[in-house]
Amino acid sequence: MRILARAVALIAIIMLAASARADPATGDGQATLSLSATLNGGAGAPLTGGLRWRVFGAEPDAAGAHPLIVESALAQPTLTLTPGDYVVHVAFGLASATRRLTLGPEVRSEQLALSAGALRIGGTLADAPIDPSKLSLAIYVPENRNPQGKLVYSKAKAGDVIGLPEGSYHVVSTYLDTVGGRFVPSVASNTGKSAAPAPPATLPSNSIVNADIKVQSGKLIDVTLRHRCATLTLKLVNKEGAEALANTTFTVLTPGGDVIRELVGAFPSLVLAEGEYVVIARHDAKTYQSTFEVQSAMDRDVEVVAQEPAKEGP
Repeated sequence: MRILARAVALIAIIMLAASARADPATGDGQATLSLSATLNGGAGAPLTGGLRWRVFGAEPDAAGAHPLIVESALAQPTLTLTPGDYVVHVAFGLASATRRLTLGPEVRSEQLALSAGALRIGGTLADAPIDPSKLSLAIYVPENRNPQGKLVYSKAKAGDVIGLPEGSYHVVSTYLDTVGGRFVPSVASNTGKSAAPAPPATLPSNSIVNADIKVQSGKLIDVTLRHRCATLTLKLVNKEGAEALANTTFTVLTPGGDVIRELVGAFPSLVLAEGEYVVIARHDAKTYQSTFEVQSAMDRDVEVVAQEPAKEGP
């Protein structure tokens, strides 16, 4: 009996070991699918962010579209699915990969390879990093000698890792200017009601930096774009250093006469790229003009003195 008991115990151990070596199966008849993605044909480590997974039914519906079963923004999701045929799609920026799977009641891992590279864009002002919220980034594919031939990505954020198919790209970085409360709504003058301050908003400044980039498959390219601009506060004063006059309209122009921005207030401010400018101030039906220069990262006040130009001759 002791020999028989030992034999039964040995057989049980062998069966448990064999079961551990076999592919695991779910107890409820469902399929458990773990997903991951890599760049450059699986040569690197799995990606840890920036992915969008979608699982579709393999058979199209009556309209000819494949039904979306589940989607996930996790880098390495684990999904529970009913056994059957599926199409798995992963997107990494503008790069993507697809695989068709047949799942049984099992636990399974799949890794998709993306033939793509990655781009990470940053901005600096006077060698200091720029807050990502102050930059608007756009990525283009050049066409017919036009660097901005085709816009392919307009929602890029500074610091994000963006997946891109291998190729040449043109990146445009625009410094954003916060302009809330600087404009008087035109409806106020028509209704006789006082104008409420406008809600905070952003407008593109004239500080724009461009770069031509070549993305290689399997590589992360870090690009730093250096802006040269400053924030200027405009004031109309009776004399230098005096208090700013309220209800003044300012127009900022290039030396060639191109209008950059029109602002209203006692001391509105704006962001300008490095260079020379002309400012025209209008107050009490009188107009005053001055010129000023912008130097990178040197925020300062620009005063327009309310003085009539001297008359020539007797």
